[in-house]
Amino acid sequence: MAQAIRFHEIGGPDVLRWEEATVGDPGPGEVRIRHEAIGLNFADVYWRTGLYPAQRPSGLGVEASGVVEAVGEGVTHVAGGDRVTYTGSPLGAYSTERVMPADTLLKLPDEISCETAAAMTMRGLTASYLLRRIYPLKAGDTVLLHAAAGGVGLIFCQWAKLLGGTVIGTVSSEEKGEIARANGCDHIVYYRRENVAERVREITGGAGVPVVYDSVGKDTVAGSMASLARRGLLVCFGTASGVPPLDAMQLALHGSLFVTRPALADYIADPAERDALAGELFGHVAAGRIKIQINQRYALKDAAQAHRDLEDGKTTGSSVFTV
Repeated sequence: MAQAIRFHEIGGPDVLRWEEATVGDPGPGEVRIRHEAIGLNFADVYWRTGLYPAQRPSGLGVEASGVVEAVGEGVTHVAGGDRVTYTGSPLGAYSTERVMPADTLLKLPDEISCETAAAMTMRGLTASYLLRRIYPLKAGDTVLLHAAAGGVGLIFCQWAKLLGGTVIGTVSSEEKGEIARANGCDHIVYYRRENVAERVREITGGAGVPVVYDSVGKDTVAGSMASLARRGLLVCFGTASGVPPLDAMQLALHGSLFVTRPALADYIADPAERDALAGELFGHVAAGRIKIQINQRYALKDAAQAHRDLEDGKTTGSSVFTV
């Protein structure tokens, strides 16, 4: 019998339940997949707490990898036995197996394990659109990245170095600072004891940075705006500390700033663009130019503890559930 993590009401980690699940045969355009590894992402917390609305009871999770066991009518780009990965809706990745739409699946190269794929698909594609679409990083650019020791952060730092960029990264501790530095972060700012904007101005000779990548939200947005150069870009791609209140006048007072709140789904909705972003990511990982740090592993039935660790800031790099 298949098993899955589900939630029947919104709330803290304790609302997550380990339940038996019925998995049928795939219909047209669908596949049945047996998961080998599942990604843990902060977006999962947003669904559980109700920040992102879901009809309940609901499964959870949007990223996993495994083996295709059966395909429905009309599915041609994957076949039974293929190793695949995915990120995106519908919810339900926290499961041992499931039936799901086939059009979200990406075939894995032989060099990338399912565990590595589950740790990198969402984070890697996020780093990809941040660096290659929203603000195409150029050699010589200096940027500010919050949560530099997180799953997206470690991939971002390595990729930015490949592009010739310089990364100023914020972290909460010496341990996280060492991890970020080892993965290509050039300058470390300890946001709990240092003034982020002052340090950024010091590092950049007063100029500020052209772009800030902020996945934290409410607690960091003021420092992010104060770190930007005139007509700089604030990229709010996450809200770990809550949704930031944005006063349009503050954008003007800080130098006619631009702001965007992107979602990965809008950068992988087009199959050709998704395949291009994934192809570049997979190529770097397969060749060893970008290394994926899996620093936490949990049994799927221990999802509640994994969520506690994630929300308490106890994790670094990527985290996966094993099946």
